[in-house]
Amino acid sequence: MHIHILGIGGTFMAGIAQLAKTAGYTVSGSDHALYPPMSTQLHNLNIPIMEGYDPNLLDPSIDCVIVGNVIARGNPVMEYIMERNIPYLSGPQWLANNILHNRWVLAVAGTHGKTTTTSLLAFILEYAGLDPGFLIGGVPENLLVSARMGNGHFFVIEADEYDSAFFDKRPKFMHYHPRTLVLNNLEYDHADIYPDLQAIKQQFHYLVRTVPPQGLIIHHQEDENLTAVLEKGLWSKANTFGESNALWQAQLLNPDGSAFKVLYQGIPVGDAQWNLLGQHNVNNALAAIAAAYHAGVPIEKALAALPLFKNVKRRLEIKGEAKGITIYDDFAHHPTAIATTLAGLRAKVGQSRIIVVLEFGSYTMRVGVHKNKIAEALSAADMVLCKKPDAEDWGLEKILTDCLKPTGLFATVDLLVQRLAHQLTSGDHVVVMSNSGFGNIHEKLLRAIG
Repeated sequence: MHIHILGIGGTFMAGIAQLAKTAGYTVSGSDHALYPPMSTQLHNLNIPIMEGYDPNLLDPSIDCVIVGNVIARGNPVMEYIMERNIPYLSGPQWLANNILHNRWVLAVAGTHGKTTTTSLLAFILEYAGLDPGFLIGGVPENLLVSARMGNGHFFVIEADEYDSAFFDKRPKFMHYHPRTLVLNNLEYDHADIYPDLQAIKQQFHYLVRTVPPQGLIIHHQEDENLTAVLEKGLWSKANTFGESNALWQAQLLNPDGSAFKVLYQGIPVGDAQWNLLGQHNVNNALAAIAAAYHAGVPIEKALAALPLFKNVKRRLEIKGEAKGITIYDDFAHHPTAIATTLAGLRAKVGQSRIIVVLEFGSYTMRVGVHKNKIAEALSAADMVLCKKPDAEDWGLEKILTDCLKPTGLFATVDLLVQRLAHQLTSGDHVVVMSNSGFGNIHEKLLRAIG
């Protein structure tokens, strides 16, 4: 059977391509402007990709089309497909029908930390010899690909609240029917889909309804929005993780979160040392350990996996060093994610300078929904440089001017790189934050530093 994937370059759809190829399907795809790491993954799979959406390039042997949520009515290939009654469905629906229907699904949902927690959970199950399948919104360094079929009973998936397709407006996670559900946190995001926080809470409530009676929901105890969701109804078992009075707790042994003690039911059960930073990642670890425990992995086995875990690409990933200056790539594009990432790095590097280079890539940030939180989110940085958003002016220049630190706002990536390169000195840490390719700014900056 030949399936064609529209929007194949996205992390989710590239993962679908990986799973379909492994399952024996003939796979092809269409997209614009692919970039690593997904372009690399698709290239390694030898999947033919049609650049753009010209229906004349569509293979007539296609049996079914999987439609990514970047595709809208008016797309020429989509119109061609609909006019000729070629079967089509959303990626999450295809996944539910063909991959998840007979698996124990462990799903990780929440505004922040989904990719890291999902990657860590998949790695713990792998380390325990359970050979899980997984689909992750990024490429974990340990697992090398964003998706894998696996031969075991378990399937780990990043459960996104974004909609499934233009004709399937349910959140992706409504298709997954998890037996183990992690709820990391809940804040307002995706302003292009949800009018307010209450609308997102309602969808999380629907997700909670899909967990079976003997299933387990693992949630952050201190998150008031999650508490409000669960107060609307709970039909399965529930465990908590968090800083205090939770079933799963952690005590930091290093201020930067690189070492911590794990407590279960108030009793110390072991120490962990690993390469990740920050309290937020410690919470991600607790959630993953708890989910793995529900799947039968002993606590000591999960703790033994942590030192071997390497984070996902684009999560404070070191892209290079030049003249004593370290360049990082980070996917953070929400004030909370920005703040927690910088707090973890600050605890690690002490008084060394942290320079943030920020692109407002997501719709929510691009149109200024979180404009009142930006300055506080960046408070741990010593210098902040931003690329001007390609949207209406909502006052970013004034926000940066009011920051009590050097700032800059640039129309192009090249101008930003040119200005910054001359201001850097040995020992600086430059964190590039964006959810897009950001004009290959990391490589340009490394070349400019020399």
